[in-house]
Amino acid sequence: MTKLAWRRTWFQIHKWIGLILAILIIPLSLSGAALVWHDTLDRIVNPARYQISGTTQRTPDVYADAARAALRPGERIAQLSLPEGHGPITVAAAPASADPGRRGPPPRTMIYLDPPTARVLDVAGSQAGLVRFLHILHGSLQIPGLGRTIVGWIGVAMLLSSMTGLWLWWPTVGSWSRGLRWRRHRNTDSNLHHMIGFWIALPLFVLSLTGVWISFPGVFGGGRGGPDRGGQRAVPLAEPGQPLDLVVARAASVRRGALRSIAWPTSASADWTVTYANGQVVKIADDNGVAVAAPARRPGGLARTMRRLHDGGGMGIVWQIVIFLGGIAPAVLAVTGIIMWWRAREWRSKAASARGGRTAPR
Repeated sequence: MTKLAWRRTWFQIHKWIGLILAILIIPLSLSGAALVWHDTLDRIVNPARYQISGTTQRTPDVYADAARAALRPGERIAQLSLPEGHGPITVAAAPASADPGRRGPPPRTMIYLDPPTARVLDVAGSQAGLVRFLHILHGSLQIPGLGRTIVGWIGVAMLLSSMTGLWLWWPTVGSWSRGLRWRRHRNTDSNLHHMIGFWIALPLFVLSLTGVWISFPGVFGGGRGGPDRGGQRAVPLAEPGQPLDLVVARAASVRRGALRSIAWPTSASADWTVTYANGQVVKIADDNGVAVAAPARRPGGLARTMRRLHDGGGMGIVWQIVIFLGGIAPAVLAVTGIIMWWRAREWRSKAASARGGRTAPR
């Protein structure tokens, strides 16, 4: 194929990816951009749960007692989490039995407590609220079961779109620097499409690649699947054999550090799990109270890197701004691309009419 033939082929691929997937790319990209600022957004839409009176913490059993008073009948505490720095104590509670017809883990009730007083700040479902809605929208388009796979294939399409877009941006005549000119076309939307497409091509490629990796962990060896796997969380025990204060004391005799979370024993594992800030973990048998150091939780490797690149967690403000713009850009490119296609369609229609032809516009 000649260079011109290749260019026409890439143009058709690039055009139809944008036209067919625009309605999905826009919410997917905008939700991803918003989730770059996940913590800030949550504080804006849920201010009550962050109105803490200080950072002084009480013992975990005090928080557990306060949370139980806010639970609905039949709910059981599954986990208690303590913040790093300024934030509420979080207690997750699960229903006593799971709905057998429900895909994925059952929703939990989240109780937010004031660290110094153990006062209940907010109670909300784990699947409720704007931030959680955006997470599910971005991860599965709010489609149970197949949603994650669909998002993964959209990521593949966006990979191809970013590569073909860069090919089409490259000037056919003269130096590549000619492509950096603003007025390559008569229309503002066309100039905007080419300019944004060039500057965002590399970040968009990275975001698409990492998104595909996350959507298909089994293919890339990046870990287990996500919430769409259809599994169920084990049910927390109704009456654990070991009191919480004793569990914390037994764990402290094995490991030292700032306490971060305590997971209750369940129907699947009759062990308490105590995690510290340094990643150290202690398992406490619920029947006899024996504490044993477990392998530290140190998520790492390529899968960890891919997720951090995708959501910006711990990557610094510069990369977070880049991927925020990388989330906004596809929506702008989709809109300007549709405008360009519609204008070309009208132009072909007028040209055909002027020639007296009856060829339908494509």
